[in-house]
Amino acid sequence: MDALNDIVERAFADFAASADPAALENAKAKYLGKAGALTALLKTLGTLPADERAATGARINAAKRELEDALALRRTALADAKLAAQLAADALDVSLPGRGRGIGGVHPLTLTLERIEMLFHSLGFDVADGPEIEDDFHNFTALNTPENHPARSMHDTFYVDGGMVLRTHTSPIQVRYMETHAPPIRIIAPGRVYRVDSDATHAPMFHQVEGLWIGEDVSFADLKSVFTEFLRLFFERDDVTLRFRPSFFPFTEPSAEIDMRFGDSGWLEIAGSGQVHPNVLRAVNIDPERWQGFAFGMGPDRLAMLRYGVDDLRLFYENDLRFLAQFAE
Repeated sequence: MDALNDIVERAFADFAASADPAALENAKAKYLGKAGALTALLKTLGTLPADERAATGARINAAKRELEDALALRRTALADAKLAAQLAADALDVSLPGRGRGIGGVHPLTLTLERIEMLFHSLGFDVADGPEIEDDFHNFTALNTPENHPARSMHDTFYVDGGMVLRTHTSPIQVRYMETHAPPIRIIAPGRVYRVDSDATHAPMFHQVEGLWIGEDVSFADLKSVFTEFLRLFFERDDVTLRFRPSFFPFTEPSAEIDMRFGDSGWLEIAGSGQVHPNVLRAVNIDPERWQGFAFGMGPDRLAMLRYGVDDLRLFYENDLRFLAQFAE
């Protein structure tokens, strides 16, 4: 294989003689390119006797690897030489600070959820979590939702394989918690939920925080006290007033919408609530004759809109850094 040795020697000489990256790449093409000398030699393997092809091919491939290593070393040497020349000519000031990347910030909805969790923890509530894909029992049946309830329809629910659903509220977290923890229970259940809805104040994916307090004598008075204190802490003002409007939810009885206002401003619906329905307690083997309590559900996205003065929920999800940077802490 005198031809192979000759190609390797000439390639080494041309790589060493290349004074700049462009010349080096031309030398590479001369030997390792599609029309290069070594490539052409590989193409002749088919003309050799069968018993010679394996050994010859192995030698050619070894030579190819040898040339590629020499090429990489020469590239590094040329780059080092260029840098040394720049330093010698004072073209590069190594004492200058580097170009650092911008520091990111926490999303305003994440900030809101963290604030809610911190405040409820200060009020004695634990934070519970659960899966976002739920079965029918935990998302509907255990919550006293009958089979013909509109919430089960395709208009309000994203169904997935096997009868599972993307949870439509975080109430299933409460059910799972009550299945594994004996009363008294005091938790909040924050997380993402999914419904077929989208406009300026609704999104198909949004966040919800539900609260649950089960004890022997927990009443609406406790709910009003806890929720009023939470809102005063959240908005950092003392002129928050609450009112309860009768409503209906299958998992609470009696049920009420919670409205709030600042001072003499107008009323704004902020949450749904009620005393936990006895059927919900029975579904998780808790005796409703001994234990009772309240549950509530609110949208932290709406609280974020109020706290930051945002009038369109979709702005939080459009990933416009100019908008999100306003809330970085």
